[in-house]
Amino acid sequence: MHASRLLVFTLTIIIIAAVSCRFNPNVQGRGSQEFQGVWNGEPAKFQDSLLQYSRHSFKFTCDSFYATISTRSKINYYGDECFNKGTWVEYAKGTYVRSNDTLYLVGTFTKSDFRQKLAGCYRIGQYLPTFLIKAVTEDEIRLYDIDNQIPLTLKLQKKIICDPQPL
Repeated sequence: MHASRLLVFTLTIIIIAAVSCRFNPNVQGRGSQEFQGVWNGEPAKFQDSLLQYSRHSFKFTCDSFYATISTRSKINYYGDECFNKGTWVEYAKGTYVRSNDTLYLVGTFTKSDFRQKLAGCYRIGQYLPTFLIKAVTEDEIRLYDIDNQIPLTLKLQKKIICDPQPL
């Protein structure tokens, strides 16, 4: 009698576990509603006094982002073939998460078509900036880049409605 109770108990646990477990949907998340859109960075008032300065443009769609980073530098950190007279553009894509007053971007540097970049000029590998969110309105996002201690103001160029896509 004891063995049959143990068998029933074990089968009950297995059935409960099988019914309660399910895979996450294979669809991208929704992200933050207020970020959905194409945003262009405004020039900082003091950018001319910096040795290197980058302007960011972002496209946030659902939980994904696409970044274009335009940089001007007075110092050559790269080989002459890459320095390009102190101006260049980098690209990155990935996912983002908003947690209270912080925006986390988790992505990789890419080519201009947002395909994987394994080699070439400028940065390769992970793109992991963290921004403090200072203000969000319908047409403006004000961020503070924790890594560079530089404020970033983004202006809305085009609103996007999230339509989650299969992964």
